[in-house]
Amino acid sequence: MKKVMKKVLLALLGVLAVIVLIGAAGMIYLSLGLNAGKKVAVSAVDPSALSDGTYEGSYSAGRWSNKVAVSIEGGKIADIKILEDILIVQPGLSDEVFGRVIDVQNTTVDAVSGATVSSKAYLKSIEDALTE
Repeated sequence: MKKVMKKVLLALLGVLAVIVLIGAAGMIYLSLGLNAGKKVAVSAVDPSALSDGTYEGSYSAGRWSNKVAVSIEGGKIADIKILEDILIVQPGLSDEVFGRVIDVQNTTVDAVSGATVSSKAYLKSIEDALTE
């Protein structure tokens, strides 16, 4: 009976160790690029220099990678749509960032508090669309 209990205990400890390792790996993946993302510089754009149409841009940085389509009408940013979203989406974040960009007609807007890296990821993809 002692041998059976010992085997069960060892099996449970093995399963627990695997769970801990998977959790640690997940946390590392989720935080990769976080510090670098906070330091990303977003440059100004000039939509007035662009012809009417839809421009696609992307930003690639781990779980913050995304792709957008930016519509220009009359030299102004008219709409921004997500083609491929970041891995972990915060509800309403893209609407907030895109609204700020459309309001000021530029990517030089403040990041949303508590979502700096995600905000900058969206802004970089917009910048990419309008500067390529």
